[in-house]
Amino acid sequence: MRKPRISHETIALIKKMAKQNCLWGAERIRGELLKLDIQVSKRTIQRYMSKSRQAFSQTWATFIKNHVRDIWACDFTVVHDLFFRPIYIFVILELKTRRVVHTAVTALPTDAWTAQQLREATPWDSGPRYLIRDRDRKYGSQFSCVATSTGIKELKTPYRAPKANAFCERFMESLKRDCLDHMLVMSQKQMGRLVREYVSYYNDVRPHQGIHQRIPGRYNEKGFPSQSGKIISEPILGGLHHDYTRIAYLN
Repeated sequence: MRKPRISHETIALIKKMAKQNCLWGAERIRGELLKLDIQVSKRTIQRYMSKSRQAFSQTWATFIKNHVRDIWACDFTVVHDLFFRPIYIFVILELKTRRVVHTAVTALPTDAWTAQQLREATPWDSGPRYLIRDRDRKYGSQFSCVATSTGIKELKTPYRAPKANAFCERFMESLKRDCLDHMLVMSQKQMGRLVREYVSYYNDVRPHQGIHQRIPGRYNEKGFPSQSGKIISEPILGGLHHDYTRIAYLN
């Protein structure tokens, strides 16, 4: 006697369970299906489970979601000035609010320099529980020593896996697209000024899509401003962007 064919809805459910729960095997999925009064053999489930499931990416995403309040991330990007000299930009970002905690620029990013930036970003042991970083040699023993003394656990991303530090990568893209790509940078000093001005705009003025149009530096503020009053605009970065606010009418 021929066995009844499995429905398309059940196949879709098996694939969904396998995708959303990377730690589950076929037998675990079979048990979950039995709870829903769906009887499918283990071999049938294995047939429809994706053979290319990426356990790391799903587990990493789940970890980030569960601990987002306790995680910062840091990263470097390099930009060349008008004379083709490399200038390195270092950023530390708070994941939950997307707020830039610290930024600095240098032409020579050594382990000692990077360690000093972490020290400045965490005065009075005010650091997070976890810090995401890559395996670049700019994060050496001195950097790790500062992290350990502050009570921070370093989370090192895999080699050639920029998506593991996607929050910092996204900020660096915004910094270049919204600011640096439109500027002729002559020196490290000018670069530092531009980065600081953009970070001030990013933290205190710019709504962020990733946090439902809230402003990173005012993440916990509730409510909306008054709906009355004259709307004025203030140029930022030489008019590249503008900040729009309301001011009360004078009687």
